[in-house]
Formats: sequence, structure tokens, C-alpha cells
Amino acid sequence: MSLIKSASIVSILTLASRITGLVRDLLMASIFGVSAMTDAFWVAFRIPNMLRRMFAEGAFSQAFVPVLAASKEQDGDAATHALISAVATLLTLVLVVTCVAGIVGAPILVYMLASGLPPEGFEAATVMTRWMFPYIACMSLVALGAGVLNTWKKFAIPAATPVLLNVAMISGAWLGAPWFKQLGIEPIYAMAAGVMAGGLLQLGAIWWALHRLGLAPSIRLGLAAARASWSQPATKRIVHLMGPALLGVSVAQISLLINTQIASHLTTGSVTWLNNAGLLMEFPTAMLGVALGVVLMPQLAAAKASGDSERFSSMIDWGLRLVVLMAVPSAVALITFAQPLVAVIFHNGKYVDADVVQTSAALMGYGAGLLGLVAIKVLTPGYFASQNIRTPALIGIAVLVITQALNLLFVPMLAHAGLALAIGVGAMVNALWLLVGLVRSGTYVPLPGWARFALQVVAASALLAVFLMWANGAFPWLALKAEKLKRIGLLALFVSSGIAIYFGAIWAAGVNLRQLVRR
Repeated sequence: MSLIKSASIVSILTLASRITGLVRDLLMASIFGVSAMTDAFWVAFRIPNMLRRMFAEGAFSQAFVPVLAASKEQDGDAATHALISAVATLLTLVLVVTCVAGIVGAPILVYMLASGLPPEGFEAATVMTRWMFPYIACMSLVALGAGVLNTWKKFAIPAATPVLLNVAMISGAWLGAPWFKQLGIEPIYAMAAGVMAGGLLQLGAIWWALHRLGLAPSIRLGLAAARASWSQPATKRIVHLMGPALLGVSVAQISLLINTQIASHLTTGSVTWLNNAGLLMEFPTAMLGVALGVVLMPQLAAAKASGDSERFSSMIDWGLRLVVLMAVPSAVALITFAQPLVAVIFHNGKYVDADVVQTSAALMGYGAGLLGLVAIKVLTPGYFASQNIRTPALIGIAVLVITQALNLLFVPMLAHAGLALAIGVGAMVNALWLLVGLVRSGTYVPLPGWARFALQVVAASALLAVFLMWANGAFPWLALKAEKLKRIGLLALFVSSGIAIYFGAIWAAGVNLRQLVRR
């Protein structure tokens, strides 16, 4: 399967995930609005998600996939299956201990993340953290299975499983919340139940896919099984690589923790505004950056294991050109067309005009760094595939310091939107630093034509910006709250027109899209 076909499959399924995610968020905004309870839910949901990104999709995947790909390339399927079972056994034992500790220590975790919540919000966040903490166990095992499936070039199921989480959370908001209210239980707790149901559904789907391939791990509990699993050299290699990987991923999550803590001390609703803006920002980030990263990681690892440095470099070049082609106009759209996007998606029910304005400000901040946020997803696999996890970790530490220094500058002026802008600028610095490192080491050698290509993209994006700024001011997007279909139709018209204008300009500037995609 070609890289572009694989990336397209992941991107399409990610789009389905994001659409169901928007339906979920639209329902939540309409039913719950913005309050201390919604802030409490997003804080509680962020705790297992933060740990998932640190350990499961972060340090573990970054260490596991390159070693797994090398084992498959050099040792064969049987030895690789034994490695999968050994890793799954150790991972399960660690997860049992982690979940018990997380449930017991939930108040401490909530305090570390958002000590500024009001008393009722703090209590609700603690309860929901305990309910949702086992989600980290589900998603860690999902990450293991997804790493295996992606290495075997089976991208569809891992990319589709987030839809199951969104469907479960939609059911929680639509059906669970009214039922909980009738029972005299705080309705927002239905969302925590939906998260756990979604985690179990995702784990079931991944395990079914592994079983069909004959790759489902044999998990054995107990000290004897742990010792046997630890005795494998490849297992020790993964744990060794996880050290610097955990450091690098933790930096991003520490930054998120600090930002959430700061937001909890700002105006009530700041956590929710930032979260909703982040969900919109993740649309292009996930559809392009994550899709390319998922596809490139095992392919880059295989190229490195076989010593094919030319193929390794050309795949990074191809990925970066697609990032520039798609992320630059997406960033322009988030900056110049933020309020219409937020209004159409969230401006319903209890989500009032002021919430739209505040969410739009945060979205513009994220948009300023979108190119960096997406490019990081392509650049870091260039290090991880070479089992060089230390360098991105050190860069991440430096960027954390820079980001928090920017918070000191931006937050007093822009409040919660300053937090988003600091993240965006920090991401641009991070991506540039990673790029320079790959080029200086000779790992990535840019192919000819970059200057002209960048100029073509910038010119087309400038034309798009002019059009979207006009569209943003041409209609009273907030006043159209009661005319939902008209507002949706206008958004669809302007978005489709913007796409046509951008790609028409790209074509007129001489970019051969078919050749770029095939390359």
C-alpha cells in the first residue's frame, strides 16, 4: 500500500472521528453550556488523557514501534509475536498498579491540575477522575495494539476506534444525562460513564483486529511471567528508550498541566473555552499531522533498519511538503475565520455570545502555531525511527521554558487566549529546532524546489486570507443563532469557496498536486 493511500485512509477515518467529536461537543455545549461543572469534567477527562499521551501514545509508542518494526524486519513474525506478548504482560501489570494508585490519589491529581476550581467543581472533578481513571488502562492496551497493526500496515481499525469513544460520549450526553437527572445524580457524571464505555469499546475493536491477524498477545499475570517477559533483550530496549521518550512527552504534558492550572484561576469557563478551541484546532492537526505520523513511523523505522537512507530522507521531505501545502491555509482559516467556525459549531442552547467570542480568541492563538503543531508530527518520527529519543526530549525541555516565559508576557494581556498563543509560538520554535537538527545531522536532505514551493503556498494562502476576512465581516454570525440552517449553509458555502480559491491559486501558480501526492 502506498504512503499516500495509507495516509488518506487514516485521514478519512480521522475526519469521521472529528465529525463525531464535533457532534459530541455540540451536544455538550447545548446541554451543559459553560459552568464550573463543565470545567470539572474537562479537568477530570484531561487527567487520564494526559497520562495516556505521556505513557501510552507517547513514551510507550515512541519506544515500542521502532523496536517492533526492527524485530519484524530482522527477526521474523514468530519472534515478534513473542515480543508483543512479553510487552503486553509487563504493560498490564504496570497498568493495574497505576489504576489503583490513580483512583486513591484522585484529589491530589485534581489539585495539581486545577486548584482554582470552586469547591463544587473540585469535588465533581475528583469523583469523575475516579470513574474515568481506568480509561488509561484501556487506552494503553489500545496503543499497544495500534502499534502492532500499524507496523503490519493495517491502519483502518486504529484510526477508526476514536469514533467509538465519541459515540459513547454522545450517548452519555443525549441519553445518560436526562436519566441521571431523573435519578437525582449530577447530569455531567453521565459523560464520565460515556468515556469509560468508549474506552472498553475501543479496546474490544483493537483486540478483535489483532485476533484476526493471529497477533493477539498472550497476557500472563504474576511475578514469574513478569520476570520471563523482562528477560527478553528487546523488552529491555523498549524500557530503556522509554526513559528519554517519557521525558520528552512529559514536557508537553507538564506545559498542559501548567496552562490548565493557570486557566482554572482565570474567569470561570476559561478551561472550557480553551478546550473547545483546542478541539477545533485538532481537526487539521489530527487529519494531517497525526495521519502522516502514524503512517511514516513504521515505514521510517523499516527504512532505517534496512539502511536505506535515501528513502528515509525522501519520505520526510514528502511529508513536510504535504504539511506546508495543507497546514498553512488551515492556519489562515483558523486566524481569519475563527468566529464563524465557533459560532456554527458551539453557539447553541446555553452557549452564549460571550462564550463564542472567548473561544474564538483562543482558536486564533492556536492557529498562529498550527504549522508547527502539525510539522512536529512528521519531524519527530525522523528521530524516533532512528531510536534517537533523547534529542526531541531535550528540545522539548527548552521549548517548555520558552512557552512558560511567553505565558508571562501573553496571559496578562490576552487572558486564556494568551495561553493558546504561547502554545502556538512554542510549537513553531519546536518544529524549527527539530528540522534544523535533522538537516544538520544529514538524516534529512531537502530535495530541490522548496523556495519556489513555499512562495506558491504563501501567495495562494494570502488570497485565501483576503476572501475569509471579507466573509467573516460580511454577515452577523452571532445574530444568526436562531437561523441555524442559514448559518450552516453560509459556512459550508464559504469553506467550499475558500478551498476552491486556494487550490485554484495553487494550480495557477504551477504546483503539480498529482506529482506531489504520488511522490
